[in-house]
Amino acid sequence: MNDDREHEIDPVQRLRSADPAAKVEPRAGFADDVVARATAETTAEAPVTDLGAERARRRSRWLPVAAVAASLVVVGAVGYGAGTTTGGATNVADGAAPPISLQTGAEGGTTEQGTMQADAALPEPGNTKMSGQGAADLMYPWGFGRNHFTASGLSTTEGTAAGYSFDARGASNADVVGALGAALGVEGTPELKDGSWTVGPQDGTSPSLWVSLDGTLSFSYSNPTINPWQCADGAETCEAPTGDLPSEAAATDALRSLLVSAGRDPAAFEFTSETYEGAVTRMAQAWPVVDGQRIDQAWTLELSGDGVVGAYGALAGIVALGDYPVVSEQQAFERLSDPRFGASMTNLPIALREQGVAATSDISEWVAPTEPPAAPTAGSAVAWPVNDVEIVDARLGLASQWQPDGGVLVVPAYELTDAEGGTWSIIAVADEQLDFASE
Repeated sequence: MNDDREHEIDPVQRLRSADPAAKVEPRAGFADDVVARATAETTAEAPVTDLGAERARRRSRWLPVAAVAASLVVVGAVGYGAGTTTGGATNVADGAAPPISLQTGAEGGTTEQGTMQADAALPEPGNTKMSGQGAADLMYPWGFGRNHFTASGLSTTEGTAAGYSFDARGASNADVVGALGAALGVEGTPELKDGSWTVGPQDGTSPSLWVSLDGTLSFSYSNPTINPWQCADGAETCEAPTGDLPSEAAATDALRSLLVSAGRDPAAFEFTSETYEGAVTRMAQAWPVVDGQRIDQAWTLELSGDGVVGAYGALAGIVALGDYPVVSEQQAFERLSDPRFGASMTNLPIALREQGVAATSDISEWVAPTEPPAAPTAGSAVAWPVNDVEIVDARLGLASQWQPDGGVLVVPAYELTDAEGGTWSIIAVADEQLDFASE
């Protein structure tokens, strides 16, 4: 399932890029003045922020999605947990290849089947035993630890491949934003201020649309009035949501209509839909398809029996940039061990995906220790675990890549599959077309 944060690759970078004051330097003494004002004594009563309203405005539609994402992260391509989900893919683009993400699981990424995401707070490198300090960080060694890569039989042929970019400025206007808002039933006219377009009140009391001036013109819509997870004002406890689960066709049709309202051709997308056991809403995703490849920037819509609860995606269109020189499969493999490229694991090994639910259960059954571990003795070997990773296959595809100025390219990238079924991503663009200068 496509999580709303994961559908935003590296959200910290995107926020920095969208910050209109990112390059503004404070005047001399500014910090001291702020501290002085903040600590000054005053008789006036300080305003009290309505935390409930703020949380509803900022987080209301993300919480249930993130909770589901956390339960799915270690399951991957085998499904979203045996017996826990319903629905499947509805292809309108002849079965495009899965998206490739250049982001690591720790940094965030897409949530299509088989792709890890950040919301579940993935463990850091280590071993699979639960013992001692930092045990929660030692769950899954693959992907983020020390790895020794091997491969054989990969092609040594270099070549070229088409590259693309998101044209955010081409869609950043009141007409496009207004049409999207109208299709979602948001009342009001588009306003451009503080680095974003907005339609409707932004206080969490009614349907609202927010469009960021980032490289994909990412938008976010929420309707708190029909959100089944929205707690009643002043309620000490939240009741479990009830209602009829929308059909897969209803969710994908609603998303198709939304694409049309924004001037996009649904035939250029591939649709998926899923839900989970006990849900009263269904998610649908529309993946842009370019050259037979899904792009890792999907539109997502959440539908309840009362209507569209939330939606988000990349409002910018994709434009061609011409060909880029690309390295061979063998050279891409060698980049896995090059610190300049930072090998990114995007899919857990099959064994871990199949054991995902059991592994989560094991964590909950952990018994607290009664004493610390014994002190290492003289001459003890220093544990320095290294994972042996054998690459057995390579696929050339496309992945989005954020630029320092906030622009977003869609560049050739390789997905390398290891012998255990895990996948690794690496940029395929040749060195001469890469700018290695630090930001």
